[in-house]
Amino acid sequence: MSIADLDRDYVFHPFTVLATHQQSGPPISIVEAHGSTVVDADGRRYLDAMAGLWCVNIGYSHPEMADALHRQASKLPYFHAFSSMGTEAPARLAERLIQMAPVPMAKVFFGNSGSDANDTQAKLVWYYNNLLGRPEKKKIISRHRGYHGVTVLSGGLTGLANLHDGFDLPLPMIRHVRPPHRLWEREPGATDEEFARTLAQELDDLIVAEGPDTVAAFIAEPVMAAGGVIVPPETYFPEIQKVLDKYDVLLIADEVVCGFGRLGVEFGSTAVGARPDLMTVAKGITSAYVPLSACLVGSKVWDVIVEGSSRYGAFGHGYTYSAHPLAAAAAMTNLDIIERDGLVQRAGDLGTLLHSELRSAFADHPNVAEIRGTGLVAAVEFVKDPASRTPFDAVGQFSAAVTRASLENGVVTRALPAADTVSFSPPFTTTEDEIRAMVDGVRRAAESVAVKA
Repeated sequence: MSIADLDRDYVFHPFTVLATHQQSGPPISIVEAHGSTVVDADGRRYLDAMAGLWCVNIGYSHPEMADALHRQASKLPYFHAFSSMGTEAPARLAERLIQMAPVPMAKVFFGNSGSDANDTQAKLVWYYNNLLGRPEKKKIISRHRGYHGVTVLSGGLTGLANLHDGFDLPLPMIRHVRPPHRLWEREPGATDEEFARTLAQELDDLIVAEGPDTVAAFIAEPVMAAGGVIVPPETYFPEIQKVLDKYDVLLIADEVVCGFGRLGVEFGSTAVGARPDLMTVAKGITSAYVPLSACLVGSKVWDVIVEGSSRYGAFGHGYTYSAHPLAAAAAMTNLDIIERDGLVQRAGDLGTLLHSELRSAFADHPNVAEIRGTGLVAAVEFVKDPASRTPFDAVGQFSAAVTRASLENGVVTRALPAADTVSFSPPFTTTEDEIRAMVDGVRRAAESVAVKA
């Protein structure tokens, strides 16, 4: 049987229309990848404009990463972190993350994915408030369109309906507010500053309505990725922070996509002026070579929960693969490569080129409503009629058609949910010519499916 047949018959795919896959199988089957190029089972080559899922920052098949994984697997492939057991690579990585953090942090808790890390953050918030004698202060506010994972808790924190439908989500302690999406949420004529104040006031109003003694945390991506590549106004996070400080609500910064250089700075919190109490990182920490996530915990929270031993005994949370030595070694090498090769600066420079190419290529497309992004993350949003901001009748079909046509042009991109948006998030090692080829491939695809309003 071919790889495609095996896949169709036996693999249960995430974020896939299962009935369609059952009939047709995968559009391509990837068997090899180098740099920004992936190769399918038929030998056809594609430029990966998404770095996998926003994550292969140093590019595919970097030889130093292969060597590092081999060395670690030959020396200590695994040992657990339960009952105070320590290993070298996670200890060194934790020190490095604390030193890198954009705001002072105290400790690092390692997991396996952004989803489980955000679950951990919620449990830390609840544990923290229980220790402070505030058992009712448990609600967590997220944003519509935010993406925070797919586990039972983080799936509900995510503000996308298709992650809730059919799963009985979100859990009852989760609330949502509007995102800082200028295209659809900002009042006509309002300035960025006015828009930011409006959203901050809405958060304030929700906290008051729920009861400040019941609201524990606000979770937010510095720049919203899977929900549409939504860049907040410059004053958004400072205005939000005033509200959080007013009601003693913790800020969880979800840096899963933004962290480690994607925006042209090491962390998204720096780019948007956020001051998190807790930070979630994953994806770019290893460039996805090995699964790894981390929760960075600030002193405000750590100083309380470390005293929990006297009340609850051993901290009752963790995973078999927490602080995995192989993953930590991958992270250390990945961060070495990013630092040595100046890839954060390169991401910023390539981002400038990417946005320039997108503006030039899509300026006259009849269905483009907005081109947006920052650093090496960008999106083009399509609508039926840009003049009236009228979306397509069947939301999502246009962008899905563009991504399919892009594959025919040798470019892998991604249609984002809840709109007709096509995204770009290539590896930091992508060449300038490859950036131009990615944009050109998607532009030609969009031309082929253009709809006259």
